[in-house]
Amino acid sequence: MSTSTQSIAVPSTQSIAVPSTQSIAVPSTQSIAVPRSTQSIAVPSGQVVGVRAIDAFALGAQQWRRSCFWRARMSADRQDVSRQGLLVASMTGLSRISGFVRDVAFAYLFGATGVADAFFVAFRIPNFFRRLFAEGAFAQAFVPALAAERAIGQDNMRAFIERIGGNLGLVLLVVTTAGVLGAQGLVFVFAPGFWDEPEKAELAARLVQITFPYLFFIALTALAAALLNSVNRYAVPAITPVLLNLVLITAAVAVAPVLEEPVLALAWGVFIAGVVQLLFQFPSLKREGLLLRPRLGVNDGVRRFGKLLLPAMFAASVGQINALIDTILASMLITGSISWLYYADRLLELPIGLVAIALGTVLLPNLSRLSAGGEMTSFSATLDWGMRIGVVLGLPAAVALYLLAGPLVTSIFNYGALTDSDVLMASLALQAFSVGLLPMVLVKIAQPGYFARQDTATPFRIGAVAVAVNICSNLAMFSWFGHVGLAFGTAISACVNAYLLIRGLVRLGVYRPTRALAVTSARVFLASAAMACALLLWVPDTSFWLGIAGFERALWLGLTCTGGITVFALTLLLTGFRPSELRHAA
Repeated sequence: MSTSTQSIAVPSTQSIAVPSTQSIAVPSTQSIAVPRSTQSIAVPSGQVVGVRAIDAFALGAQQWRRSCFWRARMSADRQDVSRQGLLVASMTGLSRISGFVRDVAFAYLFGATGVADAFFVAFRIPNFFRRLFAEGAFAQAFVPALAAERAIGQDNMRAFIERIGGNLGLVLLVVTTAGVLGAQGLVFVFAPGFWDEPEKAELAARLVQITFPYLFFIALTALAAALLNSVNRYAVPAITPVLLNLVLITAAVAVAPVLEEPVLALAWGVFIAGVVQLLFQFPSLKREGLLLRPRLGVNDGVRRFGKLLLPAMFAASVGQINALIDTILASMLITGSISWLYYADRLLELPIGLVAIALGTVLLPNLSRLSAGGEMTSFSATLDWGMRIGVVLGLPAAVALYLLAGPLVTSIFNYGALTDSDVLMASLALQAFSVGLLPMVLVKIAQPGYFARQDTATPFRIGAVAVAVNICSNLAMFSWFGHVGLAFGTAISACVNAYLLIRGLVRLGVYRPTRALAVTSARVFLASAAMACALLLWVPDTSFWLGIAGFERALWLGLTCTGGITVFALTLLLTGFRPSELRHAA
């Protein structure tokens, strides 16, 4: 009798008979493990033997594979993180392009008027709560907690998903009802400057009553997206925001012109878009076996998740809190300030969406898997890869946004009701925002390093410091520099946030910056400097762009961007950088 696991050596071309006359071919030099306390069995050449234990094991494994909805892709196998990031970036790119078309329609219809300010406040309120309850905090705490429940077992996972879905739905229902009933109060909280403009405040409150239920649908959509991302299904969640833009474009172009109050069409478009985006997730959830019945209740997994959620709610929403502070203070400035910040922020969101959000989306589930498996060397390497990608794409984007702020705002938004003065004001805000672009990207990369380890307390403390810096900077500058001071305060806050997050990861010992990061950063700096020199030499000032027609603007902007990218890419290659350095598997 053996006291440890024995094995059956099977010579080449031998087989083991199993019931129903089936057989399993076993290659040469392979072995079959026999459970502990089972005697070893010699298999002479030319003979076969029935092994019921092996047959039972094979049958059980087959049943497990059929029933387990995580399937092979959620195994411990290495994931091509770079390919996942490219997929999310591509889908996000489509979303951003359609978003620009949407915002062009907004600018054409409303410009930077009081009506536009009222709508942007009404649109920002449910989006703020969306990112607070869903994307900004909920998903960051949910994905690592889900990975931990998966490690325990499938039944725990399903129970966790069902109860999280039910509890979240109830909370959202209560919050949505309160938001609709208290719309006027929300307007004065988010835009206290509207106190002195009763008509604008009344319009904003009416719009909030229509748009606020969007929160209920889009937060559940974010939960569905987190579930799909956890099984490495990124395409559907990444393409979903396109639906919002398509609905709003339709509302602006086809419905708004026929209404007595055109802005109401946009508000109802927001509501309908929420329903459409949630329904769009259902087929993918069903295919993955994740469309489960919501249930109310609390278990151990939900309790652990609850402890993570509140700190994450603040830490992951620092950007939204800063945007809220900007809106509050901008409402006290001249009419148009909120709109100028909005248009500048929309251009800032393009590189953030393509780089930061795409990287954060794929890093969180992969880092959570590595942390749960104790693979901390690969954990650090994956974070370092994210930092390198962030620098390669974020730094040149920041330089380009700063130098091309005027041409970009003019070419994209200077139509219809948006005036030349509005273009200048939005361009100045964009230049101030661009100073913080790279830090904003690095924040989105560094935060998953904490959340994947279910550490929400540290980014909570760092986020509190970043928000305090933003408040102090804004209060110090907005009375002197207006909306530009608010944008620059946001950039300063992002720099502080990124520095403290990265320093914390290094001090914890979970991230060790590599020499490759330093070399890549130096190469990107040189290439960005070369691109900046080229743009300064050949790009005309804003007055030139304001003086030419829309088609000419688009042509000039396309040539300018192509030339800048070409100079950057060629310089980067000449310094020794190779595209293969962007690949990574974890």
